[in-house]
Amino acid sequence: MNDIIRAMEERRSIRNFKRDLPAKADLEQIIEAGLYAASARGKQAVITVAVTDRNVRDKISAANCKIGGWEDGFDPFYGAPVIFIVLAEKNWANRVYDGSLVLGNMMLAAHALGLGSIWIHRAKEEFETEEWKQFLLDIGVEGEWEGVGHLAVGYIDGAIPEAAARRDGRVFWVE
Repeated sequence: MNDIIRAMEERRSIRNFKRDLPAKADLEQIIEAGLYAASARGKQAVITVAVTDRNVRDKISAANCKIGGWEDGFDPFYGAPVIFIVLAEKNWANRVYDGSLVLGNMMLAAHALGLGSIWIHRAKEEFETEEWKQFLLDIGVEGEWEGVGHLAVGYIDGAIPEAAARRDGRVFWVE
């Protein structure tokens, strides 16, 4: 079987990570995979913010937790030490589609490198707040951006979950 197809079939969302930070070279490869995602009209209107600073990571986790309605202290990133934030130009009609392709490429790249990942929502709501808009300005990101998603990444703590059975009746051929 083709390695890419195998990765698609074997990749799982991970909900238990070790605290150890992956090698920067691996993180750079994951980002690079995202940069090569397809984009509507070749616009490449998606950016990635790579967060490895533990304090910033924990602030993002707390904000995400609050938006999600969980009790203080819950970590919606399941302990992952790295958070990739994928944002797209706010006025680009294909922002969610393009950002989703970036996240998909990054998940597959993480898996191929032996790392776990999980796509976490609520980036849209986070980056609608003044605090997180200011965060983007503080790190040099100008313009209007919409959060598409977060990708929590790290070493898997435990076994890779088994795949759920694929539901029947989801493919229709017109021949």
